[in-house]
Amino acid sequence: MERQLKRKSLASIMGIVVLVGAGGFIAVRHARADGAKSADPAAASQVKIDNFTFTAQSITVPVGTEVTWVNRDDIPHTVVSQDGAFKSKALDTDDKFSFKFSQPGTYHYFCSIHPKMTAEVVVK
Repeated sequence: MERQLKRKSLASIMGIVVLVGAGGFIAVRHARADGAKSADPAAASQVKIDNFTFTAQSITVPVGTEVTWVNRDDIPHTVVSQDGAFKSKALDTDDKFSFKFSQPGTYHYFCSIHPKMTAEVVVK
């Protein structure tokens, strides 16, 4: 019983929770003393491409964040912004593409090979 209390106390002091998604991505959240949670910026700025879908459909990041797309599908995809701000090459399985967002705004993007695949990045 004492050992369990020590573990609980240590977890409370450290305030760390690890979440593992179905795609194997890990998000680490740090709990603050006031009970609020802040997401790990690296986990929040990664978009998975799988099954002809960008996951998540919309992400919000602060100005200066680098977003990385990872193709987990077994066919190639691209990441192309509608306004021409960024454009990837064809990404094969496990290929990555990154873009640093230095200006606020909403960036709508799609796969140029499969144009019905759409999503957005909101930069604040």
